[in-house]
Amino acid sequence: MSSPLANYRFLKMNGLGNEITVLDLRGTRLRVSAAEARAIAADPRSRFDQLMVLHDPVTPGIDAFMRIYNTDGSESGACGNGTRCVAWAMTADPAMSRPAGEGLVLETKAGLLPVSQVSETVFTVDMGAPRLAWNEIPLAHPFPDTRRIEVETMLPERPELQGPSAVSMGNPHAIFWVEDAASYDVAAIGPKLEHDPVFPERANISFAQVTSPEHILLRVWERGAGATRACGSAACATLVAAARKGLTGRRAVVSLPGGDLMIEWRENDDHVLMTGPTELEHEGTFSPALFAGAA
Repeated sequence: MSSPLANYRFLKMNGLGNEITVLDLRGTRLRVSAAEARAIAADPRSRFDQLMVLHDPVTPGIDAFMRIYNTDGSESGACGNGTRCVAWAMTADPAMSRPAGEGLVLETKAGLLPVSQVSETVFTVDMGAPRLAWNEIPLAHPFPDTRRIEVETMLPERPELQGPSAVSMGNPHAIFWVEDAASYDVAAIGPKLEHDPVFPERANISFAQVTSPEHILLRVWERGAGATRACGSAACATLVAAARKGLTGRRAVVSLPGGDLMIEWRENDDHVLMTGPTELEHEGTFSPALFAGAA
């Protein structure tokens, strides 16, 4: 049986090298299965770190509802880099664009994401307020102060990793504070930490090096996707965690392997704003053969 996604158009984009594929299913009842998401990720033309699928909005007056898939077919509640790519598509792509005027608002299962355009390819996403309580992140058992939690995994790392900070930005994050982020083998350590028993929904794992009160170097292992060149929600979670520990102020540049994001934790409403670029790589259509056995 062929998949109804056969011959559907997609956009291949990136946000700071974070590979994003955008699929517009508005006006249909189609849903992407986990197997179909894995098939799309396996094709070099549509390979992604996150697949952003647009559906008709759930809330009246919202521009679209987004479902976000990782390469393993699992779903995520947030993807800042992907949200910026969707905003570009809905602003500039003729087949997807919406009427100009009022600000763009997108919706995920984690909440509403207002987006504003800074320049032709740069957008700011309001990622909402961070969730800091242990049961909101969530963690497996209570921690009175999530600025530092304990993980059970013992790793042969030198210097030894200390207890991370934990934050949710619609998805769970654990941030380890290190002196040299480049010295850790993210691909080797990340999978073990992602699946630590303290994280019942797994976690995105970050290695953060604070170089000044206005600058953080960051490397990320993304839950369900692996080591990526950038992770917008991890950059947001890291700035929040750094500010809570007094390591930075509420505004800083977060530098990832793919480039820089400006992150601000706004004081008046606790919302986190993420500003960064987008890039369109190419567009294409899914080959029917791609979904053989995945329908």
